[in-house]
Parts: sequence; C-alpha cells; structure tokens
Amino acid sequence: MRALLIIMLAVLLNGCGYNDFQTNDEQVKADWSEVLNQYQRRFDLVPNLVNTVKGYAQQEKDVLIGVTEARAKVGTIQATPALINDPQAFARFQSAQGELTTALSKLMMVTENYPQLKSDALFRDLQAQLEGTENRITVARNRYIKSVQAYNVLTRSFPTNLTAMMFSYQVKPNFTVENEKEVSHPPTVDFGAPKAAPAK
Repeated sequence: MRALLIIMLAVLLNGCGYNDFQTNDEQVKADWSEVLNQYQRRFDLVPNLVNTVKGYAQQEKDVLIGVTEARAKVGTIQATPALINDPQAFARFQSAQGELTTALSKLMMVTENYPQLKSDALFRDLQAQLEGTENRITVARNRYIKSVQAYNVLTRSFPTNLTAMMFSYQVKPNFTVENEKEVSHPPTVDFGAPKAAPAK
C-alpha cells in the first residue's frame, strides 16, 4: 500500500509541473545573468569613451554630462536576482538602461562633427566595442524575453497554474519597447513642396 501511494504521489508531482518550474526558473536566471554581463560591459566602456570624446570635443559639455549622469543612475540600481521578480524594480532598471542608451546615442551623433576624433584609433576601437556590446545586449535580451515567456506561460497554464498558486510562483516582468508611446503612433509623412535651394 505504501509503495502504491509513493508511486501515485510521484505521478502527481510529475504532472504538476513543479520540476518544469525549477528548470524554467534556472533558465531565466541564467539568461538574466547574461543580460547583466553585457550591460556591465557597456557600463565599463563609458568612462573611456567619454574621456576620449572630451579630448576632442570639450565644448559638447551637456552631452558629456548627460552620459556621465545616465551612467551614474545605472550604477545606483542594484541588479540582484530578486529584481527579476519585482516589476517596479525591473521597470526602474530598464528605465535607467534606456536613459544610458539614449545618452550614448546622442554622444555618438555629436562625434560625427569631429573628423579628427573619428580618425582617432582609440575612439574607433571604443566605438567598435560599444557597437559589439549593443548587439550582444540585444541578443541577451531576446534570450531573456523568450525564457520569461516560457516561464510565464507555465505559470498561467492549467494545470501548472495550480502548482504556481500552491508555491506562490508569480509571472515575471519582461522587457518592453523602450519608446513604446512613440512607436505606437504611425510616422508622419510630409509631401509638402520641396525647400528652395540656397541662393548662390
């Protein structure tokens, strides 16, 4: 009788998804670690990039300060494993990273005005590293998004949602489009009359 009860309990536990939750949760944590790894790589590049640009474009003070402040804001957020279970903390993390992305984009646009800076070997190397890091961030975020999606589907699907309720497993927050409001509006296309050419 005891053996039969053990077998029945094992069958029930196998079908409840408990092990799937553990597997998916570990995958989410692993993918989150990779996201943090790539963001840290970018965070470490910023001081050298700012100092190199400053050497050629000191007058771009506002842009340089913007990047430094955005980096400092990222540094104040502790990216602990608990962050991926806290929607508000996750939103603050994403917002801070988004601000740094925007500040770096402005910095790179400004550098277009300085041919000497663009020809500097150190700057070119840092720019290449930054571009590579941004690509790695995109890949890492995509993997994390898929892992969280799988975990959240498991959390909300029957019968595994019963296990989720029993063990208080909650859906995890996920990345969203950083400029969601902007991309929700169609672009404005102006077919007005062309501007007159400047007089010679």
